[in-house]
Amino acid sequence: METSEYISLENEYGASNYKPLDVVLTKGEGIWVWDVDGNKYMDCLAAYSAVNQGHCHPKIFKAMNDQAKKLTLTSRAFRNDQLPLLYKELCEMTNSHKILPMNSGAEAVETAIKCVRKWGYEVKGIEEDKAEIIVCNDNFHGRTLSIVGFSTDDNARDSFGPFPAGFKIIPYGDAEALEKAITKNTAAFMVEPIQGEAGVIIPPEGYFKKVREICDRNNVVLVLDEIQTGLGRTGALLAEEHEGIEADLTLIGKALSGGFYPVSAVLSNKEVLEILKPGQHGSTFGGNPLACSIARASLQVLVDEGMIENSKKMGEYFLSELKKINNKDIKDIRGRGLMIAIELHEGTEGGARAIAEKLQKLGILCKETHTYTVRFAPPLIIKKEEVDWALERIKQVLG
Repeated sequence: METSEYISLENEYGASNYKPLDVVLTKGEGIWVWDVDGNKYMDCLAAYSAVNQGHCHPKIFKAMNDQAKKLTLTSRAFRNDQLPLLYKELCEMTNSHKILPMNSGAEAVETAIKCVRKWGYEVKGIEEDKAEIIVCNDNFHGRTLSIVGFSTDDNARDSFGPFPAGFKIIPYGDAEALEKAITKNTAAFMVEPIQGEAGVIIPPEGYFKKVREICDRNNVVLVLDEIQTGLGRTGALLAEEHEGIEADLTLIGKALSGGFYPVSAVLSNKEVLEILKPGQHGSTFGGNPLACSIARASLQVLVDEGMIENSKKMGEYFLSELKKINNKDIKDIRGRGLMIAIELHEGTEGGARAIAEKLQKLGILCKETHTYTVRFAPPLIIKKEEVDWALERIKQVLG
């Protein structure tokens, strides 16, 4: 079948909840993908950072294949021999005390919401059904009903109400606004270290040190959503490390499986997660042996193959070279590690979508966000000569 035939089938039978580029991919290896017509592309999105380790990493594939031959799913009604090992390894890697495994990033966020509310009532002493969670404008934490209810993106919210209450929205990167928003009913502050879907928005230096101090002083749980920023994407294992802080709850997903399987987790201090009792939260697939085996291998290769250090080094080089581009349509070029964005001035003809389409024709796959921003987030295994290859084509479009 040709590209047009696949697209026609998708348009006829699929819901129109995405607007993908018109490329039909059939194979991936490392940082490269191929379409059904045999064209080769550099993947500069890495499935929104789910493929940090590169497509079809052989060691993760082997772990998945070996485990799939033995045991895939038991539910949490029984124990399995992979979950305890993932707990131990992940805790040691991230300096966490407790882990709660789930499947998708949105499930991890929902888990955190439940946990901090319960903690608020049973530990902090908030009056029942009065707990508040503070979030930031332009946030992206997922697509479930409660999550889109505290989104500030009209497209995500329109016609999906009524929404659950209990959320308060403040400006991102404004520590003073956080201080003012806290009341006796505040259970938690949930925030992204870098706002990915908003266009790689990086808060002011020192912001998270202030946030940590404010949360400590007011007995508020700090929840960091590292589903996109975590596991090496920003040049550190977790983005919180850039300011030397630790969250009370950290949410990870995406790259936790290297793109092979949906795996997410809530990392916590003992106090918050120990609030849960048997039967109060769970998932049939969460913590299954196949997922755990895949996650263990995904974490191992990140460390063993120096991907986190490479993300920092290649990210700094990529960003510095992009900043040399002189184009009147460019408003800003920013990033940390291999999480990079080029923002165009509002009103630029064609917007970011036009840039993504031009780059597709030159062999680079990236994606627009919020109309005027293009993101570049290749797998963390990218080499300097491959960055140079990408830069040559980006400059051809934007130079």
